[in-house]
Formats: sequence, C-alpha cells, structure tokens
Amino acid sequence: MKYILKITILLLTVGMLFTACDDRELVTLDDSAKTVLTVSQTSLILAQFNDGEDVLNTNWTEPSFGFDSAQDYKLLIDFAGGDFSNPKTFAVGDALEKVFTKEGLNSALLSLGAEANTAMDFDFKVLTSLSDQSTFLSDARTITITTFPSILDLSTTWGVVGSATPNSWDGPDLEFFQTGEANIYAAYVNLADGQIKFRENNDWALNYGDNGADNTLDQDGTNIDVTAGSYKIIINLNDFTYTIDSFSWGMVGDATPNGWGGPDTVLKYDEYSDTFKAVVVLGNGEMKFRQNNDWAVNYGDTGADGTLESGGDNIIVTAGSYLVTLNLTDLDAPFYSLEATDIWGIVGDATPGGWGGPDVKFTPDFAGNDGLYYLNDVTLTTGFFKFRTNDDWGNNYGDDGNDGTLEFDGENISATPGTYNITLDFSDSSNPTYTIN
Repeated sequence: MKYILKITILLLTVGMLFTACDDRELVTLDDSAKTVLTVSQTSLILAQFNDGEDVLNTNWTEPSFGFDSAQDYKLLIDFAGGDFSNPKTFAVGDALEKVFTKEGLNSALLSLGAEANTAMDFDFKVLTSLSDQSTFLSDARTITITTFPSILDLSTTWGVVGSATPNSWDGPDLEFFQTGEANIYAAYVNLADGQIKFRENNDWALNYGDNGADNTLDQDGTNIDVTAGSYKIIINLNDFTYTIDSFSWGMVGDATPNGWGGPDTVLKYDEYSDTFKAVVVLGNGEMKFRQNNDWAVNYGDTGADGTLESGGDNIIVTAGSYLVTLNLTDLDAPFYSLEATDIWGIVGDATPGGWGGPDVKFTPDFAGNDGLYYLNDVTLTTGFFKFRTNDDWGNNYGDDGNDGTLEFDGENISATPGTYNITLDFSDSSNPTYTIN
C-alpha cells in the first residue's frame, strides 16, 4: 500500500511539472527574426593612398521578434572560419550600418593579427542584443582583404637642440618628421625655459638660428628664446621660415588620471603610424580628446563607433590598461582605438611613487619591435626597484645575479641617484633583459 501511494505521489508531481512547463511562454525565432548582413565588397585591396576614403559599407536588416523591442548592434570581424571568441568589435548602438574608411579598416585588421600585403579572408557578423541574456548572431559574410603595413618612415636628418630641450646643447636632438610636403618638417616637443636652434645630423656643420627674431632662419644664426610648454615646430627649408605654436593632444575625463579638470593625459606623436598614442590606466567613466588642454578643439564619439566628431559625445570607458591611438590624418574622418594591453612599469623606493606606486610607465616600441619598451628621463634616488605590469605584483621581475637578465619574482635591483633611460626587452620571453643608462 505504501509502495502504491509513493508511485501515485510521484506521478502527480511529474504531471504538475509538465503543467508548469506548459504555462511558460516560449518564443520561437523564425527567419524574420534574423539579422541579414550585406557587404558592399567581397574582395578588397587597401593601399597607402586616397587617405580618408570610404572603402567598405556594411548594413543589415532590422529583425522582427513579433513584439516591440529595442536592440543594440555590434559588428564583429574574425579570421574566416574563426569562432569569434576574440573578434574585433565595433559597437554601433541602434544603427543599421557601419562604414569603414581605408585607414580604419586597415588598422582594425592589423590589430586583429592580419599579415600586411597578403590577401586574407575575414568573416563579418552582426551581433544583435536584446539584453545581456538574449543575443543573436547573423550569418557570416566573407571578404578577401589585402592590408598595407602601418609602419611608416617619416624620420628626417633634422632636429631641435638647445638648453630648452631635455638633452641640452649636447643632444641627441629632438626629431623633426616629414609632413608630406618637400623640405617642410614638423617636430612635436616639450620645452623648458631656454634657447633652441635647428641643426642637421646632430652636428653643428649645418645649423639655423634667427638673427632678427622675425621667424626667418639664418645659417649659424642667433639662438631662439622659448618659454616652457608643449609645441609644434615647423621649419620650411623652401623659404627658410619657421613657426613655433602651442600644441598637444590629450585625454580628459573622469576615466583619466586627472579627471575633467586636467591636466590632460598627453598623447605622444608616433612617426611610424602618423598617429598620437599613449599607454594609460583608465577607470570606469567617460573621456574625450582635446587639444592644448582646452575645450576650443575637442572630439568625442557620437554613436560609439570608433569615429570621432568635433564636440561629440563622451566616450564611455571600462576600467583597465590601454594603448590609446588617436588618428587625425584625415580631419574630416578622425578615428581612435582603445586596445587593452599590459603596461610595464618600475616600482620601488628608488622611484617617484615608492613601493606603493603608481609605477613609472614604459612606452612600447611603436616601430613594430614586439617586446621592446622604453622609459626615458626617469629620475631615481638611492634605493631599489623592480619591473611589473599594471601596477600589480602578479607579474613582476627582478635581477638575481645583477647581470642585466631578469627573473620572475627576482631580487630587487639597486639604484644610485640620477636621471636614466631604461630599456626593457621581452622580445625573447624566456630570457628577458634590461639596460639602464
């Protein structure tokens, strides 16, 4: 009797479960709910000309779920046949298209790992999001694309020398770069109160000053007086004139180290890509780009699509360590990227931040030499230091043998007072080294 009673209770419970399942509203997606992606090209060769040109249009249909909905879209790119576990992602909000300029698409594919000057297949998909739990991927569209190298050679033989420069009159000089116009060169420099001249090949054989303080270059002329600041210097060796204008690009906002009040986090000119870059730790919050620590010229991102607009919306940032790139080669279509990265630094009682940090940060080698990092003009005191990433002890290196070779969690490195240039070399991760001069 007890056995029969147990079976009866079990059957009643199962029936109740099935009844409960029947009461749940199930949504079944049919073809009308799919987002259909269309691309304007199936084969594309990117070239190092026609700057700012739109080269690819992607657009998609709005899905119908059978009820009122508000969805967001992201365009995803991966290598053909990839699983989209780590795609290049472009958030476009509720827009139904994404248009790529030549530079924007080239930069995105290179950061994904594309090999330049080689035709490669890439899959494009659209991710439709109703909520964090309800996302749908479109079918892939494959495009064969040939990228071009991002590394340029804009170096010149000319430089800025003087008491106002970090290396004073002895050099090495601050570099001038090509501008695209013959014999017209630009330098982006931070100067102190003092004097400067312009010379070729870090040598006095050919140098220019200004005898009359009239912005005309005179060979072997008088030193040029300057006051402390960040400047863009143009020398024109066609008509032998020059200009010195206040100039800097930086990031400002509550996501940046100095908040909305600044001073801005400065971006450094990278002659290898003709962009401005910085490695920086950002917090949760918002930011914008602006010129000369002033709101007269500022850029935001209206649409959260990686393209900048003058006076545009604040850029929303998630806390992390980033390589930030600002591309202003085409002011009609400027764009930017925030690429998550590990930032190397030095920490210790010999450094300005002490053992508690913040660490003094290295800059990666922008010339394409992976694993090389540079820290110039850092002031050390008597004490010790170590290398680590992201202001954290989880990944730190010292020098057990005081021989220039680094060991994970190795011994502290002793320092004597002075100003140094330090190079960190992880090009061979099994045998990392450093030099300090």
